[in-house]
Amino acid sequence: MDTVQGLVSVVKAMVPRGTYFVPDQQFNMFHNIDRELYAVLVMNLCRDPVESLHCIALWLWLERVGFKKVVTKLLSLPRVLVNELADEALACLGVIHNEKVSPLSTRRNDTPLMQRLIDSELALPFFAKHRLIAVRGLAKLVNEVCMRALKDIMQQAVERKAHQSLADLSLYHQQQQRQHPRQVQVQPPLAARVPTPPAPPRVQFGSLPAAAQTNEVHPDDRTIFVTFSKGYLVHEWEVREFFTRLYGNCIESLHMQDVMPNEQPLFARIVCHSPAAIEYILNGNVKAKFTINGKHVWARKFVPKRPKPASPAPPPPPFNLPVSLGI
Repeated sequence: MDTVQGLVSVVKAMVPRGTYFVPDQQFNMFHNIDRELYAVLVMNLCRDPVESLHCIALWLWLERVGFKKVVTKLLSLPRVLVNELADEALACLGVIHNEKVSPLSTRRNDTPLMQRLIDSELALPFFAKHRLIAVRGLAKLVNEVCMRALKDIMQQAVERKAHQSLADLSLYHQQQQRQHPRQVQVQPPLAARVPTPPAPPRVQFGSLPAAAQTNEVHPDDRTIFVTFSKGYLVHEWEVREFFTRLYGNCIESLHMQDVMPNEQPLFARIVCHSPAAIEYILNGNVKAKFTINGKHVWARKFVPKRPKPASPAPPPPPFNLPVSLGI
């Protein structure tokens, strides 16, 4: 089946028909390789569970429009290539869900691994051209297939990431205590002490503890500087949504580079609620690399440009009285 016939089949499949219920166990068995690939993305590669679900939907949609055994081929590849192909899939999804992108404005060589995988010249202009069919097909796959077949693995991935976030936060606090030991306080006599059980930390999946949300520090000292690759437009809403989804309510304000309407911003400043948020997001590193909708973004702590101290004014020239005064 060629691609055009596949697209026609997808459109026909959108027409409602009589349905019958398939038990979850049988449904999952039918989608066993899809579940296996999703587990590789979220468990082995530690990718975002929601983004990974949409990657699976895209690959299943490609199979439905005529590209053979996409998921099977992906499972046979090394993990590092699967990770890169997931990045390319997110780039395709970014084109599909952005109505402002036209087929002429996208490049044909932005998906080299996917082209080799399916042995086709398939590229971003294809997704821009068939955006409407792709959006409908992906929505149907996400709602009727992926959410049902992958929900248990997604829950495991979310829980594991929550536990990892707690562990990372605990390690960070231990490091902070070693670097900045608290002053020794005089303890009351043993008989006067009333043991109080410690309150559990209020940490949710992808969020910072409530105690870390403070803005008493100067904004420059709690700001992250992020840079974008030229030619890969990243919108403000994408940055805000990405960091909020992963780290909770960590953004106080977001400032994109001021550019002309037809130009692309290449950097942004994210003011966090506290310096602890920066350490948590960067994971203790000087720089960190993120992938936002298939586009690479680099982040580091903001270093403000301090104004140079003003040079002292030169001393005034000596004042000489006129000779005519006879002094």
